[in-house]
Amino acid sequence: MEKKSLLQEFYSELLFVENHGKLTAETYLICVQEFLDYLEKSETPLEKVTVQSLLYYTAFRKTSGRKEITLAKDLSALRIFGSFLVRKKIWIENFAHEIGKPKVSRALPKVLEVEQVDSLLASIDVKKPLGIRDRALYEVIYSCGLRISEACSLLIANVHFDENLILVRGKGSKERLVPFGEDAAFWLKKWIFEIRLGLVGSRIIPEVFVNSKGNPISRKGIWKNFKAIGKKTGIEAKVHTLRHSFATHLLSGGADLRSVQELLGHSDLSTTQIYTHIDDSRLEESHRDFFPGHKTE
Repeated sequence: MEKKSLLQEFYSELLFVENHGKLTAETYLICVQEFLDYLEKSETPLEKVTVQSLLYYTAFRKTSGRKEITLAKDLSALRIFGSFLVRKKIWIENFAHEIGKPKVSRALPKVLEVEQVDSLLASIDVKKPLGIRDRALYEVIYSCGLRISEACSLLIANVHFDENLILVRGKGSKERLVPFGEDAAFWLKKWIFEIRLGLVGSRIIPEVFVNSKGNPISRKGIWKNFKAIGKKTGIEAKVHTLRHSFATHLLSGGADLRSVQELLGHSDLSTTQIYTHIDDSRLEESHRDFFPGHKTE
């Protein structure tokens, strides 16, 4: 099978069989494409790949300056690709499972203080219609710990004001119910019932958040507007920082790890555990601020 057809079939399997999100599927596709390009240059047929071939490829990637996190992502993609090749009877076994995954030291994500989040949100000019949209949008992202893609795809039908709940479709089309606070409820109602209809008109647009033309807002639009807010306030942060802050503030307030995992839509508890380390580091910083002459254990 030619490379292009093989990649197309693999991509379809990632989406419809493995149930990966579009962004993850595209990332894995790029990883596999780079691997196939390497095989072509080294004149190694895909059918002749061995564990040794994969070790050579990993070494090649490492000496090319790829970071550990990239190598780990490569291996995840190759393991799924290997299973696909076994089902296609191109490989007799999944050789990628013989390769050990590199240990990745994850940097702690940036987190804002509650006061910084309040300053960012309060700086939005709500005298303008799109300012009300932005206030509602970022209030919901922070109040619910949403990813940008989840905010983009949030549907009117999935906002329940009676219970202050939204139904979120996350990675791999997994759904979860997430509560939102009173501030988010106030601005959401203002946006949906007072402003949004004037932009959408008579068209049926299922998404909650739309742009100035009444079309669903894009990830780039959300990112660009938030960057402008950060520049205005002097607070350096990304949209995803609101999600990190949501999780950290919940844990600081006494929420248990499992509950935060459910609210964030993490499939693995270890992904959520990184926020406990953030909380520990914040505690150490606070200790140093209040007791600068004492060393922390």
